[in-house]
Amino acid sequence: MKSLFSLSLLIIPVLISCAQQLERVNYSVKTDKDILTGAAQTEKYLQLLKNKNVGIVTNQTSVIGKKHLVDTLLSLGVKVKKVFGPEHGFRGDAADGETVSSTTDAKTGLPIISLYGDNKKPKPEQLEGLDIVIFDIQDVGARFYTFISTMTYVIEACAEKGIPVVVLDRPNPNGYYVDGPILEKEFSSFTGLHPVPVVYGMTIGEYAKMVNEEGWLKNGVKCNLTVIPLQGYGHNDFYQLPVKPSPNLPNMTAVYLYPSLCFFEGTLVSVGRGTDKPFLSFGYPKMKEGSYTFTPKSMTGATNPPYKGEQCHGFDVTDFGDIYVKNLGKLYLFWMIETYKSADDKAHFFNDYFNTLAGTKSLKEQIIAGKTEDEIRKTWQSGLKTFKAIRKKYLLYKDFE
Repeated sequence: MKSLFSLSLLIIPVLISCAQQLERVNYSVKTDKDILTGAAQTEKYLQLLKNKNVGIVTNQTSVIGKKHLVDTLLSLGVKVKKVFGPEHGFRGDAADGETVSSTTDAKTGLPIISLYGDNKKPKPEQLEGLDIVIFDIQDVGARFYTFISTMTYVIEACAEKGIPVVVLDRPNPNGYYVDGPILEKEFSSFTGLHPVPVVYGMTIGEYAKMVNEEGWLKNGVKCNLTVIPLQGYGHNDFYQLPVKPSPNLPNMTAVYLYPSLCFFEGTLVSVGRGTDKPFLSFGYPKMKEGSYTFTPKSMTGATNPPYKGEQCHGFDVTDFGDIYVKNLGKLYLFWMIETYKSADDKAHFFNDYFNTLAGTKSLKEQIIAGKTEDEIRKTWQSGLKTFKAIRKKYLLYKDFE
């Protein structure tokens, strides 16, 4: 291919593949009007909270209708004592990787304890006085989206203290497929804790059950865990999020593109942080391909984006992502492979973060070696087969297969 995104070469296979995928999957589109979240089913968990001192792990996605869960429970007389906020903070406006300080919520006066930075796992003293902890955060279904790591540390800390945890389940907008390399133990980090693929096809409630039952908590501890399941959800649904899950995932197209584009964060390529198209575009100042330009600047959720103040050249992939990648049902590696091929400075194309995101060193090695997407994907299949057998044990909803 002479040009990275030569439309004359791509348009025909894209249209054919889209038609084939849409015919194969026959997915339905659902919103919060069609699906009842765990949080919305208060009658199923209020009794568990009666006369208890309650801690809540939450962010801006934890809503019942348009009202935040914390406000709802307080209005129902629940004794909420502490709020724990994940990456991006309780209000969800902190930048990726930005340290969030513990503080007090101006509206309720409740103490907010940050579970990011140096305090990713609740300390015993931070759980002191609590009888039960609720976890309610919207996930997007990619291993490197850190809310599943926060959840793991919360249920682990509570298990060590003998405190029950209630996970209020929410749909996974990328829950309709499973794909990617399995994380290898040597690459375990807050960006990925468990031997799962990049896209694991489970809701956060299903994932919590798996972590708890598979012995993946420290020293094999087990939590007294309750999952309040969804009503009206299946893994073959395209779920439209009512609230954006984090500052740099502004819409559903970005959510669908995120698992594939996030690999670029381990390279010299920008994914549009600091613009109005984060995870909807990519490029860098010296990129030779593409007619789209963008200049990152400091903004809410991206205070110091890559190439701040520099004009980048590349691609706006919004339409391509919405039409094609959404319906693909697997990771899309073409952009990564071709961008590497076209880079002048291949020696510095990847940074140390790439292997952490991939969960393995083999993906980087395969790209450098010139392997095709199909060749790379074939090396994942044995690991995916093993994971799918584990995953199946913890599914609460009709699967896509």
